[in-house]
Order: sequence, then C-alpha cells, then structure tokens
Amino acid sequence: MDARIEFSHDPTRIDLDRVHGALSQSYWSPGIRRELVEKAIAHSLVLGAYLAATQIAFARVVTDRATFAWLCDVWVDEGFRGQGIGKALLARFEAHEDLQSLRTWGLGTRDAHGLYAQFGFGPCPADRWMIRRFPDSQWQDAEFSKEKSAKAYPRAPER
Repeated sequence: MDARIEFSHDPTRIDLDRVHGALSQSYWSPGIRRELVEKAIAHSLVLGAYLAATQIAFARVVTDRATFAWLCDVWVDEGFRGQGIGKALLARFEAHEDLQSLRTWGLGTRDAHGLYAQFGFGPCPADRWMIRRFPDSQWQDAEFSKEKSAKAYPRAPER
C-alpha cells in the first residue's frame, strides 16, 4: 500500500459527493438519496482513506459503542483495489478504542467473504438472526428505476 495514504475518522473530511456517487452505484444501495448518505455519516463512526486531497476509500460502523456494531458501506475506489486498503480500513476499526467491548459485530456482503473472514467474521446462525426490509422507495432517488434496482440488488417478492 502506498505510504502516502492517510486514514481519518474525522467526519468533516468525508467527500460526501464522492462517497454518495460510489454508494449510489453499489449493489447494496443503488440509487440511494444523497441526504440519506449524509445522515448516515452523521450518525456513524466513519473512516476515510485519502491520497493527497482525494478520498479513495470509505467505510462506516453503526454502533452503540458498547456491545454491538454493524460494518457497512465499505468502498474502495476501483483504481486502488487490491492494495490492502480494505484490510487497513478493517484493521483501524478493529483497533478503535470505542469498539473494544463489542459482543457482536455484523455485516452483510455479496462478494467479500474472504476479506471479512480474515478478521473473524463468519456466517450468522440462521435461527437467531432476522432482518426486515423496506420498500426501495424509502431510500432511493425517485429517478432511480425499479428495473435498474432489481438488476443491481435482487430481493424476495414483497408480500
């Protein structure tokens, strides 16, 4: 990894336009509204990676800073992938003083199981965890088409 890469938990350094752009194109939050990304950042423990003045990676943890945390929105710019930046983000969160008493730390992924397994993450017991999903319209831009969303993030039919 390039030694010039800087990491910071300072939410004021987050490049909201860049992070929103990346997240709105991701499989997990296609078309997410900018104001929701801004609100999520404001209510999370965040971490950015920067090369000079450019943000090249981002992740956040939703947590009570005592017993539970949820790692989410892990993004590394395509031009910087494969250099250990994702691992560095996770290692910094793992070492964060507010996350040392956690009982449970969760996340969701479609394609990075190997990365997260290196940090002790594994499958959830299906009989102990449940999830509630809401309509895409609650979080997506109005212009974002349902067809585009269905291709990016297929989901079970609504009842």
